[in-house]
Order: sequence, then structure tokens, then C-alpha cells
Amino acid sequence: MLLKFVRNALGAVIMFVDRVSRPKTVDRTPDEQQRVQSAMDGLSLYQFNACPFCVKTRRAIHALGVDIELRDINKNLTYREELQQGGGRVTVPCLRIEDNNSVRWLYESGDIIAFLNQRAEA
Repeated sequence: MLLKFVRNALGAVIMFVDRVSRPKTVDRTPDEQQRVQSAMDGLSLYQFNACPFCVKTRRAIHALGVDIELRDINKNLTYREELQQGGGRVTVPCLRIEDNNSVRWLYESGDIIAFLNQRAEA
């Protein structure tokens, strides 16, 4: 019970610090923003709010100024099952990449951020 309280308190602190220190989003022309947003079609981030690596990934998404569907595996058991079945393990963050009628799963926050940055620049 004490461990759960400490974990919840730490999670609340992490989320508060994230909210008050969000990075500034990239400034783009409307056409460029539409191009970058279109490049993010078919992406879903499996995550949960208090995970530090998920926070890192969401901050990068915010900085890119794009919308990517967030799937909280703690609030929705269907998402947790999708992650287990599709990705092979319940580890977050995990980016589900759907394109050309195929699905790939990308783990590790650094790899996900690099993938998103590369897609935004392409």
C-alpha cells in the first residue's frame, strides 16, 4: 500500500513538472504543418501518464506540434491487450506504426523520438 502511494505521488509530480515545463512547439507554415501532420497518420503511442519515458516521448510529440493518438494502457485494458498481442510485450512507450497495410511496433523512447523527428523532416 505504501509503495502504491509513493508511486502515485511520484507520478503526480512527474505530470505536474511536465505540464509546467512543456517545450515550445515548432513554428511552421500551415502547408508545412499539414505535411508534417499527414506524415504522422497511422501512428499510435501506447503509454501511461506517469511513466517518465512516456513523458519524454509525449514532450517530443508536443515539441513537433503534431497530434498522435495516445493509448493509455492503464486506463483501457483493450489497449494493453493490443500491445501484448501486437508488440509481444507490455512495455511502454511503444509506437504502433501502421502503413502500407502492415503494422510495426517500435519500443524505446529514444528510438520513437528519432523515428518521429525523421518522419517530420522527410
